[in-house]
Amino acid sequence: MKTVVSVSLGTSKRDKKDEVELLGEKYTLERRGTDGDMKKFGELFAELDGKVDALGVGGADIYLVLEDKKYAFREILNLIKNVKTTPIVDGGGLKHTLERQTIEALNDSNEIDFKNSKVLLVSAVDRFGMAQALDKTGAKVVYGDLLFGIGVPIALKSYASVKSFGKVILPIITKLPFKWFYPTGEKQEKRTPKFPQYFLGADIICGDWHYIRKFMPDKMPGKIIITQTLRKADIDFLKGAGVKTAYTTTPMINGETFATNVMEGMIVAHLGKRPEDITPQEYLDVLTSLGWKPNRIDLNPA
Repeated sequence: MKTVVSVSLGTSKRDKKDEVELLGEKYTLERRGTDGDMKKFGELFAELDGKVDALGVGGADIYLVLEDKKYAFREILNLIKNVKTTPIVDGGGLKHTLERQTIEALNDSNEIDFKNSKVLLVSAVDRFGMAQALDKTGAKVVYGDLLFGIGVPIALKSYASVKSFGKVILPIITKLPFKWFYPTGEKQEKRTPKFPQYFLGADIICGDWHYIRKFMPDKMPGKIIITQTLRKADIDFLKGAGVKTAYTTTPMINGETFATNVMEGMIVAHLGKRPEDITPQEYLDVLTSLGWKPNRIDLNPA
């Protein structure tokens, strides 16, 4: 039995543990929330080092990525620095492959007509594979990095503008406290709708679920959501908001989905390699072996 544990800065209310069998191997997949407690977050990583097959950084990113350059959150790196043995992932390997593949698969199959759709990607710098894939579809995309990441009322309307702003801003914000830019602990439970016109003006809303849930308006009839992790309560919430269809990039396990860092941890444990030594093609090969495809959830089909 291989074990993957995601230590999250998010609320412990979303904790879960499942046993699954994939590719002939049995896994325990677990999420442990620390309710935004940075000290506890760091202590759990140190405690679990060498005792599990892979560790995931949940509710946070180690890196933000712009093209071929990575910008590390100094605070997060400092909290995990005592881990010496167990591989650590933050979902970046799957954000580069799985989420890119999700957009490409939905577009190539004509299940979604991106070229003739208006899309809101709530944050591009933590969803770089998805951002690049959307750009290639020819969709009319609004990138919400400034809107929702730092609260500046500027909508970026091309991936080129994301790159321009990112080169200036990312070296600065990754040196600041992480919680300034992303909801942690109980803040993940609180909704503060912001810039509703960009949600309501889009046909498709993509990106991180916590950003979408926190900032979306109460009602979004007929919209399509493409995100990573939806629990049963989240699915009920989207149904009540009138959302037509949701797609998750990670597989459904016991009626819910795990975050990208958990699934990446499973692949790392399966391959028995350090994350930095795994190529994008190796990730894709494992996903192909799993028979992966975007997971569609019809909420309000009519």
